Amino acid sequence: MQQKTSRSFNGLGWPSYVALAILAITAVAVCAPQILAPGNPLAINPADALQSPSPVHLFGTDESGRDLYTRVIHGAAASLGIGLAATAIGVGLGAILGFTAGLGPKLVDSALGRVFEVLFALPTLVMALLFITIIGGGPTASILAIGLATIPGYARMLRSRVRGIAQSGYVEWARLDGVSPLRVFTRHIAPNSLWPLVSAATLGVGQAIVWVSALGFLGLGALPPSPEWGAMLNSGRTYIATAWWMTVFPGLAIVVTAAALTALGRRLAKLGIA
Repeated sequence: MQQKTSRSFNGLGWPSYVALAILAITAVAVCAPQILAPGNPLAINPADALQSPSPVHLFGTDESGRDLYTRVIHGAAASLGIGLAATAIGVGLGAILGFTAGLGPKLVDSALGRVFEVLFALPTLVMALLFITIIGGGPTASILAIGLATIPGYARMLRSRVRGIAQSGYVEWARLDGVSPLRVFTRHIAPNSLWPLVSAATLGVGQAIVWVSALGFLGLGALPPSPEWGAMLNSGRTYIATAWWMTVFPGLAIVVTAAALTALGRRLAKLGIA
């Protein structure tokens, strides 16, 4: 297994290494933004309002004279943090429901399966907007809304995987050998079922960042003057004709980060690491 995993990582290919480099820079922006942008993302300077990109202000400034480069770098923590937290909720609860449906009685599996099918048919952003309407807006609400909206997808995928493994030959042999159900679950079913969630969660974080930004753009997530990328897009749309940089650079941050996570997740799934 170790040799196979090593060969798989050696075959990631240059697009995946580019994605890893982008994510490494993003991780620095999340954990230590002062290294990349030592300024204050909330500091205003009306005299520098709406300046175009220049050596002094790499991404230009906004309507209050705040440096957009500093705000984009510091905003990574908010956008990526919300995306990670929402994905953790979706994967965690989805795993519980997926195992329950895949290993539970037929009646429970049938009932949960129908629920998964109905909820999976609804677009995730529509479901998130529905939850936002119920629980209100804000960063915490965005985490809960997106996390809850992504549960059906993870649960449906895991349910199918669990049922296939539970009916496999090596699991049947373990049962015939007198291995306890708990040991069969912990040694055979759970490890082989959960690994595919790694690639799915990697893809899910990228999607969650886009949905978080969409909620912020609609004014339902983090609110100005927060440097969260979606909120920055919301602020910049008023000036899109005269200050294009206010929307282009936060939008590029969203696209590049989500694309890097998506490329890496798809590569991991293709190589069978997850």
